[in-house]
This record gives sequence, structure tokens and C-alpha cells, in this order.
Amino acid sequence: MKITEINVYPIETPIEQEFYYSMGYVDKRASVIVEVVTDEGYVGYGESLCHGQQPVEASAAMIQYGYAPLIVGKDPFQRDIIWETLYNRSRPYGQGGIAVNALSGVDIALWDIVGKATGQPIYQLLGGAYRIEITPYATGFHRKEGLKYPEALIEEAHRHLDNGFRAMKMKAGFGVEDDIQTIKAVRDALPDDVRLMADFNGAYDLGSAKRIVHGLNEDSIFFLEELIPPEDLEGYAYLRSISHNYIAAGENIFTKIRYKDFFEKRALDIIQPDISSSGGFTELKKILALAQAYNTLMFPHVWGSGVSMAAALQFIAAVPPMPISIHPLEPMLEYDHAQHPFRLDIICNGIRLENGKVTVPSGPGLGVTVDKDILEHYRKKSAL
Repeated sequence: MKITEINVYPIETPIEQEFYYSMGYVDKRASVIVEVVTDEGYVGYGESLCHGQQPVEASAAMIQYGYAPLIVGKDPFQRDIIWETLYNRSRPYGQGGIAVNALSGVDIALWDIVGKATGQPIYQLLGGAYRIEITPYATGFHRKEGLKYPEALIEEAHRHLDNGFRAMKMKAGFGVEDDIQTIKAVRDALPDDVRLMADFNGAYDLGSAKRIVHGLNEDSIFFLEELIPPEDLEGYAYLRSISHNYIAAGENIFTKIRYKDFFEKRALDIIQPDISSSGGFTELKKILALAQAYNTLMFPHVWGSGVSMAAALQFIAAVPPMPISIHPLEPMLEYDHAQHPFRLDIICNGIRLENGKVTVPSGPGLGVTVDKDILEHYRKKSAL
């Protein structure tokens, strides 16, 4: 089997009401979808994550001009060889960021092809499923102009409860005292058995983050995510040493090489690589091996469209409890609830929340069908 064609779909659309978080305002949802075509008729899809303010042109150009010419004619089964070849070629101007973000989308598409060609879901290719039903947590709680806080956040928390969620993650990073008071207010409004997490998106210096950790140490917050920028490795190690709650990060940490430093410093309780940005299946399985070696929990980050969600489900199915025990902490699925016009339409609504669980698709590859009409509808015509 040979790869004959690489098609890139930079897609984006405005949203009805912009929202903001600690890094600024978001007025659209966007992604880069990769389509890999083979000479035997198998077609695979992947996604390169676009954060709230990331231009689709960046990853799309990297794929089209940097990677596609190097892999046309290659065997998609040689996923490790392709990954290392592309990483090595882009090393002088990559090693992280857009280079690995773009590589992630290509890699996911290759695994989708191999799954389809062998008639197996990707979790089988990874060694099998430890679970086929995964507990999701609702991500949301973004700020919007004209609303009153924390009241609006408490109302949102109750909506998530009504929709079957028993875990949820709120946005923070709006000032030390505001964060402490708001997080406490939402925590107090929830039943004790509901997990609450807070995501700061790297908003703070170490001193401010220390004040927040101390301010929340007597509260049951399941994890505190990205309190400080990802470059501050020693800062994370320090915060972990003083926090009673789990310290988490990882969506902006790329490849096994950078994760190795965090493991060696024992800097995180929970790592959060994003399969559509931190390296795809090929690299995340190596990051997972390091996590096992260092007995560290992995709860992958998910922010993209249904393609990213499907890929994350396949991977999470194959993540072992660490360690395996009678009552382990099982990895959860991040389930984005910010407005997203094409999140599930793009996969023909192939993922559903039922009875508080999300079932891992069992069809070949990613297990979902990508709607090309949706790709064309939202395609940014001027992107490339």
C-alpha cells in the first residue's frame, strides 16, 4: 500500500457570542483536518489542533509544504519511520509547536488508515482496550461579557449535572483573589462526589500560583491545570511539592523528549498531552510508556473537533490504570462544551454521551465517519 495524496482542510467559522479566558478572547472555532489517500482506496483522517487564537494557516502550511512531499509514495503501515523522518527533517525549525502540531494530524490519519485496512479499531492496534466506556468531564465555564460571576458559573455547573456529568473543569486565571473565591463558590455549589478541576492556561507567575495553591489547599479540587507557563519546569515541581490537590499540565508540552524532563523532575501529578498536538498516536504511546515508568497519571487534553475526540477516545481506551488496582484512578475524557458549530457534525454525530459515559467507537480506525461536505462547507478558502 502506498500513500498517493495528502489533502489539507483548514476550517473555521465564527461563533454567535465570543467568550474569553485568561489568554484573551475567542470569536471563532477552527481546526486543520488532514486527509491521507492510498492507492488501495483506504482514506484516513487526522486533526491538527487549533487553540482559540491559533491561525489555521500555520499547521496547514506545515503539512502541505513541509510534510506532504516527503510522505507521498510511502507505506502508511510504516508509521514510526514516517514520524521520525518528519520530526528529523523539521528539527532545525521545529521540535515542538506548529511542527509537532502538524505532524500529529498526519500521524492520526495514518493510524486511521491502518485500522481500516486491518478491520480493527485503533485501540486494538495499541494493544487492546482497558475500558470501552469512558467517564467524561465537561470543559467550559468560559467568561462572557454581561454575565454576573460566580453566579453564571454555578448555573452552568448545574446544567452539566443535569446532563449527566459527574466531573467538570472551569476556566480560571482572572486574578488571584477572584480565582480563589470563584473556585470555592463553584465547589461549594456541587455535591461532594462531583469532581471539580480548574484550568488557568498558564496565566500566573510562580508567586501568584503559590498563593492560589495555598488558598485552595483545604478544598477538594481534583486538579489544578497549567497554573504557570509550560517553560517553568522547576516551578511546576515546586507547586507539586506544596499542593494538596493534583497538579496537571501538558497540552503545550511536545513529544517524549520534553516530557522526559518533567518526569525526571517529578513536576506533575497528571500529564495532559493532546493527541492532536503533542505527537499523535505514535508519540503518545511513547509518552505513555514514560508515564508508566514514572508511575504518573495520564489524562489527555482534548479541545478540537470530533476527529480529535474520536482519536482521544481510541487512545484513552488503551491507557492502563497506573498502577492497576482494585480502585484505580481511571483516565477521563475532556468533553468541550464551548460553542463549536462543527464539533460533532464533522463526524456525523458519531460520539454520544449516554448515562454519564461515552462509548469508544468500535469500528475500524477512528471508528467514525468524516463528513466531507462539512469539511468543504467550513473550509477557509483563502487559507493557502
